[in-house]
Amino acid sequence: MKLKKQVTVCGGAIFCVAVFSLYLMLDKLQHDPARRQNSGGNFPRSQISVLQNRIEQLEQLLEENHQIISHIKDSVLELTDTGAVSPSGHLPFRSSNGSWVLPFDGRAAFLSIKPQDCQFAQGPRSSPAELQMLDVYSLLSFDNVDGGVWKQGFEITYDPNEWDDEPLQVFVVPHSHNDPGWVKTFDKYYYDQTQHIFNNMVVKLTEDPRRKFIWSEISFFVKWWENADIHKQEAMRKLILGGQLEMVTGGWVMTDEANSHYFAMIDQLIEGHQWLERTLGVIPRSGWAVDPFGHSATMPYLLKKANITSMLIQRVHYSIKKHFSSTRSLEFMWRQSWGECTDIFCHMMPFYSYDVPHTCGPDPKICCQFDFKRLPGSRVNCPWKVPPRAVVDANVAERAALLLDQYRKKSKLFRTKVLLVPLGDDFRYDKALEWDQQYQNYQRLFDYMNARSEMHVQAQFGTLSDYFNAVYKANDVAPGTRPPDHPVLSGDFFAYADREDHYWSGYYTSRPFYKNLDRVLESHLRGAEILYSLAVAHARHGGMEGRYPTTDYALLTDARRDIGLFQHHDAIAGTAKEVVVIDYGSRMLRALVGLKRVIINAAHFLIMKNKDVYRFYQTEPFLETHFLKNTCCMLSLIPVYLVVFNPVEQDRLCLVTALVNTARIRLLTEDGQTLPVQLSAQWSSASFMARLPALGLALFHLYDSTDSPMTLRSDTLLRLPTHNWALISFSLYLVLQTIRRKDDPQVMRVQFQFVTYGTRPSKDKSGAYLFLPDGKAKPYRQKDQPVVRVVEGPLFSEVVAHYQHFEQTVRIHNVPGVDCLSVDITIMVDIRDQANKELAMRVITDIQSEDTFYTDLNGFQIQPRRYFQKLPLQANFYPMPTMAYIQDGQYRLTLHTAQALGVTSMDSGQLEVILDRRLMQDDNRGLGQGLKDNKRTANRFRLLLERRVLDSEPVSFPSITSHMTSAYLNHEVLALPVLPKKRGVPPLQTFAPLAGTLPCDFHLLNLRSVQNQVTTPSPYTALLLHRRGLDCRLESHNLGFNCTTTHGQLSISSLFRGLDLQLLQPMSLSLMYSSPPLANDSSVSLDPMEISAFKLKLR
Repeated sequence: MKLKKQVTVCGGAIFCVAVFSLYLMLDKLQHDPARRQNSGGNFPRSQISVLQNRIEQLEQLLEENHQIISHIKDSVLELTDTGAVSPSGHLPFRSSNGSWVLPFDGRAAFLSIKPQDCQFAQGPRSSPAELQMLDVYSLLSFDNVDGGVWKQGFEITYDPNEWDDEPLQVFVVPHSHNDPGWVKTFDKYYYDQTQHIFNNMVVKLTEDPRRKFIWSEISFFVKWWENADIHKQEAMRKLILGGQLEMVTGGWVMTDEANSHYFAMIDQLIEGHQWLERTLGVIPRSGWAVDPFGHSATMPYLLKKANITSMLIQRVHYSIKKHFSSTRSLEFMWRQSWGECTDIFCHMMPFYSYDVPHTCGPDPKICCQFDFKRLPGSRVNCPWKVPPRAVVDANVAERAALLLDQYRKKSKLFRTKVLLVPLGDDFRYDKALEWDQQYQNYQRLFDYMNARSEMHVQAQFGTLSDYFNAVYKANDVAPGTRPPDHPVLSGDFFAYADREDHYWSGYYTSRPFYKNLDRVLESHLRGAEILYSLAVAHARHGGMEGRYPTTDYALLTDARRDIGLFQHHDAIAGTAKEVVVIDYGSRMLRALVGLKRVIINAAHFLIMKNKDVYRFYQTEPFLETHFLKNTCCMLSLIPVYLVVFNPVEQDRLCLVTALVNTARIRLLTEDGQTLPVQLSAQWSSASFMARLPALGLALFHLYDSTDSPMTLRSDTLLRLPTHNWALISFSLYLVLQTIRRKDDPQVMRVQFQFVTYGTRPSKDKSGAYLFLPDGKAKPYRQKDQPVVRVVEGPLFSEVVAHYQHFEQTVRIHNVPGVDCLSVDITIMVDIRDQANKELAMRVITDIQSEDTFYTDLNGFQIQPRRYFQKLPLQANFYPMPTMAYIQDGQYRLTLHTAQALGVTSMDSGQLEVILDRRLMQDDNRGLGQGLKDNKRTANRFRLLLERRVLDSEPVSFPSITSHMTSAYLNHEVLALPVLPKKRGVPPLQTFAPLAGTLPCDFHLLNLRSVQNQVTTPSPYTALLLHRRGLDCRLESHNLGFNCTTTHGQLSISSLFRGLDLQLLQPMSLSLMYSSPPLANDSSVSLDPMEISAFKLKLR
């Protein structure tokens, strides 16, 4: 009752403030002479309009205040609606219906989202694109008709006089695609091939200023630069600054676009761009992605935000390429679904591959004759049995005419008389001979063509930006601007097929162990970046710069680069050889060790109550960190201090679990409040409910105490089920059977089935890249019935079912806030004794989703999908980095995931996820191995059922509840015990870095220390913010924290407690372009879905 009275008083106070504000405004209007200038005593129309607008704004504020009061009231009722009163007022107890009742947390939470922030997801935000990829898929028949010399296309004809008035401009762009790990490790590739490419480049490009080249993978370039002498460095710098060598995209790697999270995609882009700017003063202008296995709509947005004006893609379904070629739509403005300001000019390569036989024109038999590395005597030859011939005076006319014919045919697929012809392949130009063969023979051809006006062609070597600049100039538009008559496209390019029904949808799941490890590492990197930046800023603020270990910055740099390397499209994709995967794993483990060290060192400084007594000892860490999922705490009568880090930018109410050595545990908050603890049946695991500050470090005390009434054991039931055994909403074989929300009388069928796929008996079989199943999935069978363990307790309950090849854990949290709104599911998979089998989990519901479902792209945006019966089963699988959902007019069911996997919806009301795949053979895409190095892997999910409060057209944005569920799943708390000290533990305190509440549609993507010219941090920090797009047409919940929105406004100067903001400067996404600094007390504004970067100086 006391709390309810407090809520009433609070609500009344808010109402009084609002009324008083209205009184003041009216009073001001009455006494303001400027508003009474009309001699007749009447308001001018404009001022009446102003008054009317202000009254409407005030009414809106009153309505929002009313909503806040209502949410506070609902929160109180929800948190106190237990059906009974705790007899002791403190202890967890069972109510009359058998459910557990927890001591009330004492803090009400409310959710108030401004109406304007909901309108974004409710209607079109820009003029629609002419090319909607979902519509294109509906339109095409995917019939794969033989097109003649261009097998996957059609015959191309032209009028020889077409270029009489405007000659054809041809830009031949030499390149070498270097995978930072695939069939060789990164280092072996570098020493065997890549270093020789750079060494030859310095010599051969210098020989003739007309020679050009492009390079993409900055990871390799940095390694070469650090090993090169000063003379080679200066020669290379001169080539770059002189325009002969262009750095394209400029990321640490050419990132995978299906499995990578947008945090990691941005981070590797920043790492590459910052090195280029710092070392060479170079700013990339064009994007180059010839080898990722399908293309995400997220990548053009990130490139656009980094001020890259144009981009190129290659691996697109052959039927899509054919359709775009026939409509001359291979060059288009790629637009996001939410706005025209996201447009970027994109070039799609039309043919099968980026190698020389498939880039000069439609006939690979002819184009191969102009790959002069394949001259007779070489180890590489042409599969079409017609070898190249060196260009000499006797044959140059015939050779030039043959090549020009291909150029002209290819140019007919585009709308501008400017042609791009890439000249390269994997690890090309590693021998000096090839540089001579390619450049000398092509230069003879160019000289012959250019000297004869009747050929109406101007051919030359060029860079990628040379080509794009010529396109813009030919269309008389500024770089990055839409050329006239070029289409606008929205959507993505998954799933990719290179021929027949060979869909590259297997790699969405391949090697899930490493996909999961990648997500853990990304969370650690983000947490380490934030804590390190805050620790350095607080050290500067307190005049302690020399005492804080800024040498940890080298560990951050190494981790950024190791995680960046794993975003390579053969790394996180799971498509590298086993020895290479081991190398990636070693690098990731090293990065994890380094990041944990950065975190504990930063946490040590930040939790010190008196910073003057802070001492750092390299060999004596203050905090401990473990590689186990749960932290170990050795308890005694002397208190053990446990520091818990919350990497989420909102206050968090959640469970924290630690391994302990006693059942007599007592746990206290910093202010001495005893918290309820749930012990596992073996008492080795203790879980407690903790309230953690946003991005902060909370402090807890643990004792070995005989007086621990708040510590309760879990009730455990271990059974070998028989046919007549059932557990409420769990069935015998499907485990989870139904879900019924507390406030909803309707029971929703939510069944889990486990199924398996085999591979085809024909020559073409599934492998690391391809998914070629032997038909529909078959139910998973095992001889013995599963062993089921049921655990029940005050904080959580779970059912664990042990099968032969997997273990399914379904957990329900009894904690207010985000965790209690979804079902926690972990599938521990081990299929190491299987051969050519893929294990899938199928969720079956009553939702009438028909053939439509939704998957995320890179954890950034949602893409609508349809299951097309005209396509083979494997074509209907899509990447799922963080979530997928189905919905109808009443409900939405979202499956959140902590690792990238492949997903589909086979039937209405279903979602199906591939959990792991073990394949015994190569799929003939160059790897030369199957997938036989499987590991026991935990696949972690959250299942969220939401009621839709408005029956409307399907939308493609998650709710705020869904966003927070994904954040909690992918950013787990870190528990760090304070190690015992001989001199005793100095006074510690909770660290809460934020001075206020961040709007809950804002995600603090990173707080990244910017590097100096040397490997030390500069005084500047990069703040990356993402404003999420919200679907407000789903029911609201108590999230356990105060959730409000501000129409995209945020004051940075008042964001961080105890720090002074000395610089606030908007930057491009990769920090290479800057806008004029803002006033330090300015508010920044972000549109929904916008990612923005700012350079800060904090101290």
